[in-house]
Amino acid sequence: MAELWNERIERMPREEMRALQLERLKRQVAYNYAGSAFYQEKMDGARIKPQDVRSFEDFTHVPLMDKDEHRKVQERSLAEYGSPTALLACAPPEKIVRVSATSGTTGMPTLYTVTAHDVAVVNEMHARKYWRAGIRPGHVMIQAVSLSMFTGGLPLSDGIQHLGACVVPVGIEGGTRRVLEFTALTRPQALIATPSFGQYLIDECQKHTGKPASELGFRWFFCVGEPGGGNPAVRRKLADGLGGAKVFDHTGGGHAFHGISCDEPPEEYKGMHFVSDDHCVLELVDPHTRKAIELAEGAVGEMVFTFIDWEGAPFMRYALGDLLQVWTRPCPCGMPGIRFKIVGRTDDMLIVKGVNVYPEAIRNVLLAFAPRVTGHFRIRLSKPGPAVAPPLRLRVEGTTEVEKELMARFRSELRIAPAIEWVAPDSLPREAHKTKYIEIEGG
Repeated sequence: MAELWNERIERMPREEMRALQLERLKRQVAYNYAGSAFYQEKMDGARIKPQDVRSFEDFTHVPLMDKDEHRKVQERSLAEYGSPTALLACAPPEKIVRVSATSGTTGMPTLYTVTAHDVAVVNEMHARKYWRAGIRPGHVMIQAVSLSMFTGGLPLSDGIQHLGACVVPVGIEGGTRRVLEFTALTRPQALIATPSFGQYLIDECQKHTGKPASELGFRWFFCVGEPGGGNPAVRRKLADGLGGAKVFDHTGGGHAFHGISCDEPPEEYKGMHFVSDDHCVLELVDPHTRKAIELAEGAVGEMVFTFIDWEGAPFMRYALGDLLQVWTRPCPCGMPGIRFKIVGRTDDMLIVKGVNVYPEAIRNVLLAFAPRVTGHFRIRLSKPGPAVAPPLRLRVEGTTEVEKELMARFRSELRIAPAIEWVAPDSLPREAHKTKYIEIEGG
């Protein structure tokens, strides 16, 4: 049986892939300009016409777009046209077959409008990811993430079915007990959930079912929706707690940016392979200056993506706020494609005495001291960041005996000296959804 879902595309030589990308990119830019009043206005403002984009370098002169601008465009579109998508969508209303939204919890949701063609693209991307992990027709996958409008909800269910596997879209809205009930009923081999929920399930399973989570029968755990899937300590806890399940980190919902990690031991993590080059152009930019950063071995920058061969609302030079590190050399696992790791969120970034600090980096340091600390923590701020008056205040589950070693690690790895308030294990709230690490006093 083939190792890859789409051998021809996924193993296409880099030079050939770049030529295909450029051909599709030029066609997409012309399509966006002709179909979207917003893109026409944006490009005209930068004095760029579609015919001016003849190379990837030319394309970097097209202005960036981010979620704040996206929301403002939706608000303006709703006020002027009675539809939040009228300004951005390129396809006519009769071709739009689905509207999904980001999983964000603040402000107006950012909408993804897709045509039947776009749905087929998304299905193809999901199939590529799960096929690489070893999922085949006949396998059952339980989907324990939000199904309500989330781009990783219905689009993910469709993609699993497109591969030929069976999906159990139980969702997370019904809580842990419902996930366990459907696990017992349908006997899935794979679980798709946030790493937080996976750990929560391991901790709670005995209480709900009378047996440990290691007896649930999972052979795969797919991390989605939050950081953690690339952390060796988290991966080891998930693998051990679920009876030796293979742990994969993966990303990509109802859009064209998709990646999945290698089939590797939990204590290893080489990043995620980018599987959607033929439908998405990936760039890196400096999060402060917005200048382009070359996609070279080890480069770090804010992710910018552009959908190519897309009809509905094709995002163009969209800065989502994720910081990526990329690797361009062939991966030891043998799978094709550049690799990337999500190292933080620009909107989670805190600045302490000129040092950039990310909650996930703090968590990575803490988990290195398990089991003396649990890895659960909160950052206490008097007001929203990013600027934080030192010292950075943390509440950490554990005991003071580890504080000297921990502070040395914080100083050497993160260049910070936080003030730690120690709390007892299991005293901080456990969340089935995304964990919120930052707490604003009085907020």
